[in-house]
Amino acid sequence: MRTSSVVITILALAVPAFAKDAKDTKDASKKPAAPTVQPKRLSLATCTTFDQTDKDEDTVQFAIKSTCTIPIDCSISWKLVCAPASKSRRVEHAKSAAFAGMNNESSRSADASAAECGADSWAIESVQWACTPNND
Repeated sequence: MRTSSVVITILALAVPAFAKDAKDTKDASKKPAAPTVQPKRLSLATCTTFDQTDKDEDTVQFAIKSTCTIPIDCSISWKLVCAPASKSRRVEHAKSAAFAGMNNESSRSADASAAECGADSWAIESVQWACTPNND
């Protein structure tokens, strides 16, 4: 049994030396090159969070928090809709806020106030936020 095992091992090691194609031969003296490791690129989504809270009866506060190790620029946009159920009085107001150069452990916020709707009902729609690396 032992001889068969040794012969199989020797044959297995000897097979590449008898290969017919150049691509099948390997120089046993050369070690395979270590694979190049690309630095892992993390998404800004892993270090930013968005939150909204009711500040009072007619104000919603939007907040972005960063734990990113690089400076980032963030923005928030939304629509304030006055009298959303009315066909004649419905009015949309596009609003936005931008925050440049947010650093690690920083938080910025913007208030969405319905004060300009007066006594009409209101709604906040189409809230969007985004962050990008700061290019400065």
